[in-house]
Amino acid sequence: MSLTATNIFALIDVEVKTNTTTYPLATKVLDINVALDDAIDLAIRSCGIGQYDDTNFTDYPIITTNLVSAQRDYSYTQDGSGNLVLDIYKVMVMNPSGVYEEIPQVDMQSYRDTEAFYDGLNITGQPTSYDRTGNGIIFDVIPNYSQTNGLKMFINREGSYFTTSDTTKKPGIDGRLHEYLVVAPACKYAQRNSLSNESILYQRKLLLEKKISEVYSKKDRGVRKILSKTPFDFGQN
Repeated sequence: MSLTATNIFALIDVEVKTNTTTYPLATKVLDINVALDDAIDLAIRSCGIGQYDDTNFTDYPIITTNLVSAQRDYSYTQDGSGNLVLDIYKVMVMNPSGVYEEIPQVDMQSYRDTEAFYDGLNITGQPTSYDRTGNGIIFDVIPNYSQTNGLKMFINREGSYFTTSDTTKKPGIDGRLHEYLVVAPACKYAQRNSLSNESILYQRKLLLEKKISEVYSKKDRGVRKILSKTPFDFGQN
């Protein structure tokens, strides 16, 4: 069962016997958004091929920007709608012919054969790998050409948060998991106020966190598994 913001506010009050005076709406919304962050973090870490993204967003979690000749590093603090970028898991660079090619991520501080990042030779051409440092990516090879929308980054981003004026809005996570945004804030309130049901709420919170991981780990079931045509060697040869 999916829940609206109004449903969530009301159910939290039921769980900890509060009202808008004892548990102000602004504080309640803040706690709900923190719980949403935690749920999203679990969902992202549990997903495989089927990447998580908040269902309230109307665009895809992809940043596309211009590839600029002689520019080696690019920042990605926010997506095009101003949402905070949490992680980047795939980068594609358009080649001079206008075709996107995926390039691998490396760690220039620990990988071998990454001298191009720091040897001072500043080799130019088409980038072949990137290093992620802070809130930006750095190419090994400095582009010697420009392409409109020539850099594409696939990202994980923060969720669509609630405000005190929300009523019909629903959390952008699987509807079966909306209860987490009731139980987690209620648990936090119970902890702050030393309520007798704090332990019960905490145990329910842990069970729901386990459920979040389980639900999102199964999102790849629709991916067709292709068996290798290479015969197995059972030690008979």
